[in-house]
Amino acid sequence: MGHEDHRRAAPSRVRVFVVTASDTRGEAEDESGAWLRAAIEAAGHELAGYRLVRDEPAELRAALGAAAEARADAVVVNGGTGISARDRTYEAVAAVLEKRLDGFGELFRWLSFQEIGSAAMLSRAVAGVWQGRAVFSVPGSTAAVRLAWERLVGPELPHVVHELRRHAHRP
Repeated sequence: MGHEDHRRAAPSRVRVFVVTASDTRGEAEDESGAWLRAAIEAAGHELAGYRLVRDEPAELRAALGAAAEARADAVVVNGGTGISARDRTYEAVAAVLEKRLDGFGELFRWLSFQEIGSAAMLSRAVAGVWQGRAVFSVPGSTAAVRLAWERLVGPELPHVVHELRRHAHRP
């Protein structure tokens, strides 16, 4: 089967959980999370849940646990992927991934480079598989969230979920 056949066999509706990691934003200021939740629903997917947490590994792991409890097929984490001392989302997410999708980070930085230039190298966007679900971790700016969703996550999400469901038994 080619990738087009896999896309045709993919589910049309996916359960997606959104996590915003921020030490400075509250829900009212979480424009990126709001944009992402609206984009998920506009694409015909189901919002499985939403959490805004501090950029703390324990809080991020708890949010992933909430996504698993909500039976999400995928989790999109936004925020905390930079290199400042407080940016710890990458470490928290990368530590739990059972399989990495290295191409996601590579493509995100390439696409970002086309928009913002060399500053794209500061992004530590990462994706992979955790407990049978796809996890995408992207920068927290609305422009970065939009880029990741419109060019990478949104177009491939059903295909990714289809692949994860094949021969899988998820907790």
